[in-house]
Amino acid sequence: MPLRDDIRNKVKTILDASFSTTIVDYVPRIDDTKLTFFNTGLEFEATVVFIDMRGSTATLNKHNKTTVAKIHMSYFHTIVKIANANNGHVRSFNGDSALIFFQGITKNSLSNAVLTAMKIRYMLSDVDTGINTLLEKYSEVDFGIGIDHGKILCTKVGIGGEHNRDLFWIENCVNKSTVVGNKCKSPNHIGISSYIYSNLNDNAKYGIRKIYYGQDEKVDMWTLATFSYNGKYEYYYYTNWHVTVL
Repeated sequence: MPLRDDIRNKVKTILDASFSTTIVDYVPRIDDTKLTFFNTGLEFEATVVFIDMRGSTATLNKHNKTTVAKIHMSYFHTIVKIANANNGHVRSFNGDSALIFFQGITKNSLSNAVLTAMKIRYMLSDVDTGINTLLEKYSEVDFGIGIDHGKILCTKVGIGGEHNRDLFWIENCVNKSTVVGNKCKSPNHIGISSYIYSNLNDNAKYGIRKIYYGQDEKVDMWTLATFSYNGKYEYYYYTNWHVTVL
């Protein structure tokens, strides 16, 4: 069959057939047998953490390719290690960005996602022990993190074969996390949607700072701001606080 006809026939079959969605309580993997290339999807509820490096083009133009590789390897190693240690599931590496999913519907799972992002922020950019203290011999990394929550549809896209397929994540919360993340950079590396803020546990919403005479004061770690999404202005919150990694 000519390639043109093969493509048109497959697309017509996809568009004309019904779509089957299965609700699951886990973050899908590429080898999940419930996912096929023919109109199947898995829906799960999760908090989405999007992280993206800032200034990567300048880094690429400043250093040779092997140095750029070292910087990115260090950056992604840090992200994946902290995510895995805190029940996060890293998916969809794309250039210098990644998605991390924290499956769950509770305030605890949502707050854990935010606290994990604050640990990533610490380990990348803390002035004393973050990896930027090592990367400064080349270039420190700047980054933004955006977080939202929702019911996500996962589908398999591409064609059969080891290197011709990927997972596609569909829901406003995935897109919104990227938009919020793109608003963030040093020193305010982390941004969260208003839904996330409204559902945080106190340990992810408030921090303690020293005031006069060494007294402790409980303060909101988050600052209110606005951003444009889908043609409307919405609230989000940003912070420069972190959680120490031991």
